Amino acid sequence: MDAGSKSSSSGPLHLVIFPWLAFGHLLPYLELAERVHELALGLELAGTRFLWALRKPAGVDAADDVLPPGYRERTNGHGHVAMGWVPQIAILAHAAVGAFLTHCGRNSLVEGLMFGNPLIMLPIFTDQGPNARLMEGNKVGLQVRRDDTDGSFDRHGVAAAVRAVMVEEETRRVFVANALRMQKIVTDKELHERYIDEFIQQLVSHVADSSCNIATPVPSSSS
Repeated sequence: MDAGSKSSSSGPLHLVIFPWLAFGHLLPYLELAERVHELALGLELAGTRFLWALRKPAGVDAADDVLPPGYRERTNGHGHVAMGWVPQIAILAHAAVGAFLTHCGRNSLVEGLMFGNPLIMLPIFTDQGPNARLMEGNKVGLQVRRDDTDGSFDRHGVAAAVRAVMVEEETRRVFVANALRMQKIVTDKELHERYIDEFIQQLVSHVADSSCNIATPVPSSSS
C-alpha cells in the first residue's frame, strides 16, 4: 500500500487486523488454534483485501502451522499475513485502510479512531467488552456475532461483520461517518486538556471539602 490521504483514496480498501495472538498465553493451544482458524476462514469468506499482523504463539515451529492448511495460497493476491512486528500507526494512517479489526483494548481503539477507521470488534477479556459495547452504541462499527451460551464465534459471524463494515454501502456509510466524528474528538488536544483540568479541579474541590468536614478533636479537660 502506498502512502496517501484517506479522503483521496479511490483504490480497493483493505481491512487491517492487529495482532491477534497477544493473548495466546492465556488459552490452551487447541482452543487458540480453533479461534485463529475461524477468524482466518471468516476473512476468506468475506472476500475483502486484508493485512493481518499475526503473532506466532510460543511453541509453534513454523509460522503457517497456526493457519488453516493452504490458507496463504487461497488468499494470495487479496490477503497478506505478516508474522512479526509491523508499523501499526503508519498502517492505520494509510489511505487504503477501510476498517480496523480489533480486540478493543484502549490503546488500539484510540489508534484506530485517530485516523477515522470504522471498527470490526472482537473483544476477548478485561476492558475490551465494555469498550466494544460503547463503540457499537456510538455506531462506530460492529461486533462479531457470538454464541449466547459459550461466547464463541465462527467464520460466518466474522464474514458478516466484515461485509457490513467494509462492503455493504448502507451500513458502511453510517460507520464511516461516526468514525470520522469520533476522530475529531480523539484528536482534539484542547478538549482533552480541558477535561483533564476539570478533573483536577474536581479532585482539589473534593479534597478541600473532605478537609473541612473532618472534626477538630477537642482537648479533654483534666479533672
